[in-house]
Amino acid sequence: MAVAVIVDIVGSRRIADRASAQRAIDGVLQRLVEDGPPVDVPLHPIVGDEMQGVYPRRDAALLATLLVQLALPDGIECRFGIGLGEAGEIPSASGGISEGTAWWAARAAVEDVEALAARTVPSARTRVARWSTVAGSSDAASEGGDDLRMVNAYLLARDHLVTQMSERTRRLTYGRCMGATQRSLAEAEGITQSAVSQALTSSGANAVVEGFRALRG
Repeated sequence: MAVAVIVDIVGSRRIADRASAQRAIDGVLQRLVEDGPPVDVPLHPIVGDEMQGVYPRRDAALLATLLVQLALPDGIECRFGIGLGEAGEIPSASGGISEGTAWWAARAAVEDVEALAARTVPSARTRVARWSTVAGSSDAASEGGDDLRMVNAYLLARDHLVTQMSERTRRLTYGRCMGATQRSLAEAEGITQSAVSQALTSSGANAVVEGFRALRG
């Protein structure tokens, strides 16, 4: 099984300096290669406001998407579709074309989370789907559907916490996910350790960090 990830930029047409935003995103993706979980194909820009990547495990994709969210600066947000299935390439004159059920599921997932955010849950950013070859669509009721529902429930709560954080709190949360101490983070930010502790506690960041550690194992 492959885990395909499709990422697009929320409200990309409303970003005044798109080139500057892309440079910031490129920096985040490079940082992910250094700090993130094992990856088969690192997340990289494809066309327009879309990025793609392939991970060996679902948990790795969940970790990677969280780190991207935490590392992005204010004013830039992304949504993520994670698809479980088969992933391959179709040869073409211009290079390999990504194809397979994992990509179909990832596309359905990113469209689902975009619709969910527009409809009832503005903070929704991430969704996981598996492609059901029987139904011919992404189907949470297929094999392992109960597990997918639990993962997507976790993601709704995680996304809500992260989208409410300030840029500084996201930096602190990222640092804690990477194992940095509150003291070292306080020194880097030029604030007191007490201020770091308060920011992490009041924002729910500690829950996000513990979730990251549980996924990493």
